Amino acid sequence: MGDVTGFMKHKRELPTRRPVPIRILDWSEVYEPFPEPKLETQASRCMNCGIPFCHNGCPLGNLIPEWNDLVYRDEWEQAIDRLHATNNFPEFTGRLCPAPCEAACVLGISDDPVTIKQVELTIIEKAWESGWIKPVIPSVRTGRRVAVVGSGPAGLAAAQQLTRAGHDVVVFERADRIGGLLRYGIPEFKMEKKFLERRLTQMKAEGTTFRTSAEVGGNVPTSELSAYDAVVLAGGSTVARDLPIPGRDLEGIHQAMEYLPGSNRVQEGDIDAPPISAAGKRVVIIGGGDTGADCLGTVHRHRAASVHQFEIMPEPPPTRHESTPWPLWPLMFRTSSAHEEGGERMFSVNTACFLGDDDGNVRALSYHEVEQKFVDGRMTFEKVEGSDTELPCELVLLAMGFTGPQQTGLLEQLGVELNPRGNVARSSSWATNVDNVFVCGDMGRGQSLIVWAIAEGRSCAAAVDAALMGRTDLPSPLEAS
Repeated sequence: MGDVTGFMKHKRELPTRRPVPIRILDWSEVYEPFPEPKLETQASRCMNCGIPFCHNGCPLGNLIPEWNDLVYRDEWEQAIDRLHATNNFPEFTGRLCPAPCEAACVLGISDDPVTIKQVELTIIEKAWESGWIKPVIPSVRTGRRVAVVGSGPAGLAAAQQLTRAGHDVVVFERADRIGGLLRYGIPEFKMEKKFLERRLTQMKAEGTTFRTSAEVGGNVPTSELSAYDAVVLAGGSTVARDLPIPGRDLEGIHQAMEYLPGSNRVQEGDIDAPPISAAGKRVVIIGGGDTGADCLGTVHRHRAASVHQFEIMPEPPPTRHESTPWPLWPLMFRTSSAHEEGGERMFSVNTACFLGDDDGNVRALSYHEVEQKFVDGRMTFEKVEGSDTELPCELVLLAMGFTGPQQTGLLEQLGVELNPRGNVARSSSWATNVDNVFVCGDMGRGQSLIVWAIAEGRSCAAAVDAALMGRTDLPSPLEAS
């Protein structure tokens, strides 16, 4: 490293967030700009640690010490080359990835870890601003055709890699715009869609074809896939986990993915107001993960009267729990920008039923506290007697995760086998039981992180290229599991 004692001289520093009263008035991203000199100082904290465990923490195998050193030396154009060597979309991961690389940082054993995620984001944004990112046009066309079904991060990564390998790639997306959850699941304040459009423009220039409003197995016959030499299934894990308790059929109870897209469509200019609004309502969000936080930030911008967020798990400890020692992803209490904006977080609570008014609208829910216990090695939650409470609400958002891919339509018609968890079964070479049909991302892995999706898309692309050509030069960071 350029400054082997940087970590001893400088403390971890991140961009400041815009003041809460100001940022909840708009949908712009929440962070203030971070000056380059400060960023270079942060990059200098990267240690000459010998074995960079951050590589192992990152599913993409990002060459983190290399581009940290290049940033410190003011070699930004070389830094983006090293970053792009492993990651197609650093502007996505730099905004949306929870940074398992930082959890695995050697410096994090005894100090705050290196600001890897912010260095990554700054590299890619400087590269765009400097005009260093241009379409990568394949020098040879193979004449092979590949269909990619799904345009989330896994599908986009697979499509870009296969296009650059010289194949003719068509991406099918059932929504009216490309991007999957990047488009209609991630709120604008977490990633403005101009960053997605910028990358799609590059991909189109490279030769990737996009077909929107094209649901394979629906308005696009599955038989159309027979015209392709290979098919990549990258449709994601889209079936939301439900809460089948008394009162679930009342009006005002919605899945998160019924609620979030409306605000994104307002920002796209499609509609003037979201179909489901939290304005003036008392809101309860059931689920304490990232999707719940996305709902929370959106609720604040809708001007809800109040908001509570329920989590059945106990409140995590303030620092890394002993059950998740370094370099594992730590169990600990985290505060997102949305939590900083308001609302009450409630842990160790379970919703018993929803209560309605005479018109069939939800007016309240009944919940109770629970105690986490382990019986025969299995985690259970037992009710704390006497803790029943009624909480008034006019809007309930279910953000409890996803159970797997949609099985009707495409998967059913293709005849692909599913594993015991309901995901598409695959071999170590990303292949399904159907000839020339491969799978990557959440559709095969189950609900996971954006960094895993991109890594799987890249690895699946390498497997497809090898199957079509007998060999491949595409990198493959992962083996299918």
